[in-house]
Amino acid sequence: MTLMNSLLMFAQQTTAPAGTTPTTTAAAPPPPAASAADMAAAKQRGAEAAAEAAGQQEVSMIELVQHLNGVEMGVMVILGLCAIYAVALLFEKIYVMRKASSQTKDFLASFRKANSVEEAEAIVRKLPNSGIKSMFDAGMAEVRRTQDLGLYTMRDARDHTMQRVSSAMATRQNEHLEDLGSSMTFLASIGANAPFIGLFGTVWGIMVAFVGIAKTQTTSLAVVAPGIAGALLATAAGLAAAIPAVLIYNFAAKQISKQATKLDDFASEFIALVSRDMDRRAG
Repeated sequence: MTLMNSLLMFAQQTTAPAGTTPTTTAAAPPPPAASAADMAAAKQRGAEAAAEAAGQQEVSMIELVQHLNGVEMGVMVILGLCAIYAVALLFEKIYVMRKASSQTKDFLASFRKANSVEEAEAIVRKLPNSGIKSMFDAGMAEVRRTQDLGLYTMRDARDHTMQRVSSAMATRQNEHLEDLGSSMTFLASIGANAPFIGLFGTVWGIMVAFVGIAKTQTTSLAVVAPGIAGALLATAAGLAAAIPAVLIYNFAAKQISKQATKLDDFASEFIALVSRDMDRRAG
């Protein structure tokens, strides 16, 4: 057997091509492990690429509104209508308050020229209709009823006459102030409830955004940021509707308070005029 093996080995050596030596098969060496510097460089390149992509992605307000869901869009429509109505009421209140203030000023300037009830009636008859004139008409009508009953010159009936005149004028005064304060309740409702309506839209939008995170199985801020931004837009709309409504309400309330004070003063002046006229006729 030893001789046979030697012969086989000699035959293989003689048949191999010249210049070659027999080699043995060896396993390929493993690739070198990535160094920490390479890993850091790769992370930096990825961060730069993400930053560049984020910088290129611009979301406008119109796009945010277009991507709102049905509930958020309904909230935005309601708040938009409330804001438009509040601003319209601002112009209406400015016009009405200025007109009422001007009419009251002109009326008082004319009324204070009268020295008797008859003179006052003749002067006021020429003035245009207004809230303060309706008060005078109500008080004067009560004076005429008292005169028709023959109680105008009676001292015992004076207190009752003054009470009836004051009550008639107060009724017309309340009606006039109620007209001036129309839609004030709606303004107060907008100012108090619009932020909560907007907050409801925000909460709903954030819930939808979190549901989207669960479906996509990703926590990337770039994925959920548009939805959250659109949800926060509802809160901004709520404040945009509430702030003007509160300011307009305060403006109108102050003007109505001033007008009420002037009307109270006029009622006192008219009763004083009637009282002097009654004393003059009784004497």
